[in-house]
Amino acid sequence: MDAFEIKLKGKVWLYTGGKSSWHFVMLPKGKSRDLRNFFAGMERGFGSLPVEVTIGKTTWRTSIFPDSKEGAYLLPLKAAVRKSEKIEAGDNVSFLLKILV
Repeated sequence: MDAFEIKLKGKVWLYTGGKSSWHFVMLPKGKSRDLRNFFAGMERGFGSLPVEVTIGKTTWRTSIFPDSKEGAYLLPLKAAVRKSEKIEAGDNVSFLLKILV
């Protein structure tokens, strides 16, 4: 495993605001801090980092976004991924995160 790939676990939670809702997994604060420090200056819009994520048999590309209130990155979970892997809010998931910078 190289320095840009890490295995993580997290709880899926649902954000509801406005007309839409999103499912997220919050990365651990310590790992988020390490990623922020290691990839400083390589962020994209809104401080995001491009990633490739694997949960179960599903792999996709997205970005993780910093949540300044919590001091951690948020991983959005697309509906297609949740459906394919039978994931719901409240579930704990293990995933492989590969930073693509």
